[in-house]
Amino acid sequence: MSDRILGLVLLILSAAYAIGARAMEVGFLSDPVGPRTFPYLIAAIMGASSLWLILRPDPEPAWPSRGFWVPFGLALLSLVAYAYLLVPLGFIVTTALEMTLLSMLFGAKLRQAAVGGLSFSVLVYLLFTQVLGVPLPVGRIFG
Repeated sequence: MSDRILGLVLLILSAAYAIGARAMEVGFLSDPVGPRTFPYLIAAIMGASSLWLILRPDPEPAWPSRGFWVPFGLALLSLVAYAYLLVPLGFIVTTALEMTLLSMLFGAKLRQAAVGGLSFSVLVYLLFTQVLGVPLPVGRIFG
């Protein structure tokens, strides 16, 4: 029954996501594919997956143990904080902090997590800004 409930919730979310994508304003000189294509694709895949859960649920789903939920909640909260802090702190600082926290949740030591998080954020920043030409926020506190 839990698979069907989750499938129904995801189906409603995918419909809301598609409606939200439809409301996006498209400029006259936009990309031929358009900015709506990717959200529509996500909504379609999520809708199909939710229908699968509704029509073909697992007969005996296994729920994770209690110890799983605390790190999961921390990861979820950190991703919400990441979204809010991205513009004020900038991509490099916010991504380094996020990757450090997520690495530590997966068992890395603080030093390893910090070096990996900072390296990842700088490399991804350079890839997007220098190679792909995609601007990323530098942070209000820095500029």
